[in-house]
Amino acid sequence: MQVAVIGANGGIGRELLPRLADAGHDPVGVVRDESQFEAVRDRGGEPRLGDLEGDFDAALDGADAVVFTAGSGGSTGADKTLMVDLWGARRVVDACVEAGIHRFVMISSIGAGDPLAGPEPLRPYLVAKRCADDHLEQSSLDATVLRPARLTDADGTGAVSLAADGLGGDTAEIPRADVAQTVVACLDIDRTIGETIRLTGGETPIERALRGGD
Repeated sequence: MQVAVIGANGGIGRELLPRLADAGHDPVGVVRDESQFEAVRDRGGEPRLGDLEGDFDAALDGADAVVFTAGSGGSTGADKTLMVDLWGARRVVDACVEAGIHRFVMISSIGAGDPLAGPEPLRPYLVAKRCADDHLEQSSLDATVLRPARLTDADGTGAVSLAADGLGGDTAEIPRADVAQTVVACLDIDRTIGETIRLTGGETPIERALRGGD
């Protein structure tokens, strides 16, 4: 499949592009600035411009699937959280419906299931993610929502657990590399369509976990 990755220059996006290419897909890296094109090419993707606060529809031309892994970042305010994590995500979902792109994988957050149970500083972000998730789930798309625990830059293990809890207390972790590999696996496992999957580090091989072995 041609897979458009929204947020291709982010932590998960950088891990995802080469894994998509290795799996035989045709990755498209959607980024906000042409200065990021070379990095996308180096990771095996075709770079395209797309601005979640502006025009991005052309970046999805020819795509068979879309992965949304963009984010406003921890250093921005609530305004960018609304415009990127919530409104940007909703606009991409709507653009996929309009263009007839049926397969969609959303990178959300473990705390989005119950935003008020999360740490107070994170609640606006979690609300944004939850609202974007709800919009996707209510659409006609073949959607998978992944809600990973706290992300790290540790090496991937190839194993996960789907029994993650919320964000209270000592939060579980998962390497970005394992989230990226889970996305690749989801695209090949139809039983993940229509599912919201909580994800943390674990001991079950990723494909086995997604096929019901965890």
